[in-house]
Amino acid sequence: MIRLKRWMREGAILVVLILVVMLGMDFLRAPQAPAGFGSQPLQTLSNQSVTPGEQSQQRPLLVYFWATWCGVCKMTTPSVSRLAEEGENVLTVALRSGDNATLERYLHGKGIKMAVINDARGDLSAQWDIGVTPTFIIIDKGQVIATTTGWTSYWGMKARLWWAQIRT
Repeated sequence: MIRLKRWMREGAILVVLILVVMLGMDFLRAPQAPAGFGSQPLQTLSNQSVTPGEQSQQRPLLVYFWATWCGVCKMTTPSVSRLAEEGENVLTVALRSGDNATLERYLHGKGIKMAVINDARGDLSAQWDIGVTPTFIIIDKGQVIATTTGWTSYWGMKARLWWAQIRT
């Protein structure tokens, strides 16, 4: 019994340490929203003009910065695509992943269906100070309310969107 209590206490300490490190890393790697980002018109691969501010007025918007060459993104992109196919409010930015034709071939080959903005030169990502892919940003009513970087599960993304929706 004493041994079990000690293991539980040490396990709890380990969980707290992991959470502190994760939150610290997210804080250090958090992107910075550029001034006027909410009204900045962006073009998707399908020639649709979108603005994050308008798209986040009715419900929270998940903005996903990713790249075709990013190993972690290869694990998270299918989950983001699944969210988009399920009707979640998702906008993605492909960072330095080639020209439009190359990116469209990649998406088609992987069966990925979601709104994608091609940031071929990395200009948009630089404006946001994106230093890590993948980066997830949740915008609600034109305001950034949450960010995280690195691997995130489908359920983690879904929970963040749910939390953003109920917090208002």
